[in-house]
Amino acid sequence: MKLSSKTQRRRALALSLLTALGAGMLTACQKPGGDSATVRLGYSAWPGWFPWAVTEAKGLFGAANVGVKLQWFDGYLDSINALNAGQLDCNSQTLNDTISSIAGGADLQVVLQNDYSTGNDQIIAAQEIKTVADLKGKKVAAEEGTVDHYLLLKVLKDGGLKASDITFVPLETGAAAAAFAAGKVDAAGVYAPFTTQALKRPGSKALTTSKEHPGAISDLLVCRRGFVEKNPEAIQKVVNAWFATLKLINDDPAATLPILVQRSGVSEAEFKAYDAGTTIQTLAQNQANFKPGSTMIALPYAAEQISAFLVEVGLAKTKPDISNLLNATFVDNAK
Repeated sequence: MKLSSKTQRRRALALSLLTALGAGMLTACQKPGGDSATVRLGYSAWPGWFPWAVTEAKGLFGAANVGVKLQWFDGYLDSINALNAGQLDCNSQTLNDTISSIAGGADLQVVLQNDYSTGNDQIIAAQEIKTVADLKGKKVAAEEGTVDHYLLLKVLKDGGLKASDITFVPLETGAAAAAFAAGKVDAAGVYAPFTTQALKRPGSKALTTSKEHPGAISDLLVCRRGFVEKNPEAIQKVVNAWFATLKLINDDPAATLPILVQRSGVSEAEFKAYDAGTTIQTLAQNQANFKPGSTMIALPYAAEQISAFLVEVGLAKTKPDISNLLNATFVDNAK
């Protein structure tokens, strides 16, 4: 999957300084037939978010009678900053990143779960590294504060190691993949498409992936809470449009696959290969996942676990208040 180099920060956990967005980043606006509020919605390079391009292209926002300014971001971190700055009303981002933003003072709500990662986030290791325990004393690269850094720390903990047991090499994801491929580090935490680059190193393999940690990395539609409270009808219509999009993709792949492939910037074969690394969540799964549970598939449980883990590993100073984080109203009422 060969995307633009500007997709280097698909999933950053750490908050950066808020940046002003330049004019021209707005890609489209669909106006509804009624008077619903216009929703400024951001998304970036991840298979679970590409369906928004179908929603737009097939007029499904208009069919749901909601105005949406759909905004594409080459850099995922830029979309997070835009939401935190109030330059977006809603954004496509991970649960981990959302909790990190709340820890930094943002007031956000999750209104929809698009998918969760099932293989596209990987810890890739050299041939001689057979188990997580073999990472002890090794150089491991990842983009510091990103979801794949989070995955690395989780994998180490699950394997009985501490962060101090490895030599952590903080590198941007593309640079981490390149450094590993060149033999400069022993392992790397990267996501697709950089997994392909990393795996060019002879004998290398994925030591573990997000497939072995179901629910650990959830991809969501997240909105500013104030906007949700003032515009519940518009949010409901956006959520309805998402599920109408999934139905169209399922019912008419010939008409929708080219849109997904074009938005991804890769070949159809490459898109299908990487698309398998995400598990899109149906309406029924959304309704179930917003309810309490005892596994990472349940969003309330996952949010509590991630919050505690971020504090434990020093990615958040204090445990954030997530009492208002999950709003199941819109998936419960989706048509």
